Amino acid sequence: MSTPKILLVDDTKLFIELEKNFLKHSPVHVLTASSGEEALEVAMKERPDLIFMDINMPGMGGLACCSTLKADEQLSSIPVVMVSSCGKEEDLEACREAGCNDFLSKPIDRRLFLEKARSFLKSINRRDIRIPYEAPVTFTLDGVSRSGFSVDLSNGGVYVTEARPVEEKKTIILEIKLPNTTGRSIKAQGIVAWANGQGKRRKMSLPPGFGVEFTKIAEEDNMVIKAFVEGTRGK
Repeated sequence: MSTPKILLVDDTKLFIELEKNFLKHSPVHVLTASSGEEALEVAMKERPDLIFMDINMPGMGGLACCSTLKADEQLSSIPVVMVSSCGKEEDLEACREAGCNDFLSKPIDRRLFLEKARSFLKSINRRDIRIPYEAPVTFTLDGVSRSGFSVDLSNGGVYVTEARPVEEKKTIILEIKLPNTTGRSIKAQGIVAWANGQGKRRKMSLPPGFGVEFTKIAEEDNMVIKAFVEGTRGK
């Protein structure tokens, strides 16, 4: 059985890298394109099993590209998930008219991204390896420096305790110390994927706080976290 192919289309490299990171534990072959024109070329050549495509791109935008794909007899069966930074009703209607199969809003939530991907490809793995890990965490949110403690850690994110309210989808800068890193802290940028507030607890098994999905991290730091998580899990 051949490895499924997923085509990621966005003119912003950050979002391409973020989506690729979401898929790192899934047995899929990731293809990328930065425009509608390039996406059509890749789709015609590679016949991907699923496409995630941004709406707004220079040149041929996502809506025009999706319409062209769906009008092509050889490509029309490929599922297309449109991605937009707005999420307005008119965007949804325009996507439906273009023939897309589903819709996703930015900032991209990892859980929703993988759930939508899995609805089309059952081989998608929605979970990162996660380990319990308690350590001080400093973070900057809305320009204000704050501190908390990690509860668990994965290669894709961390859960941080925090009694004060934290708004979901906010960009956050974190710094966390891992053992055996010779005093060097791991730094990462992420988004607040979900909040577990004092008055609205989504997971009673966890203390008040929030879950962070990493969106930008140095390759060296990423490898340090991966080695630590996998090494700790194996003990």
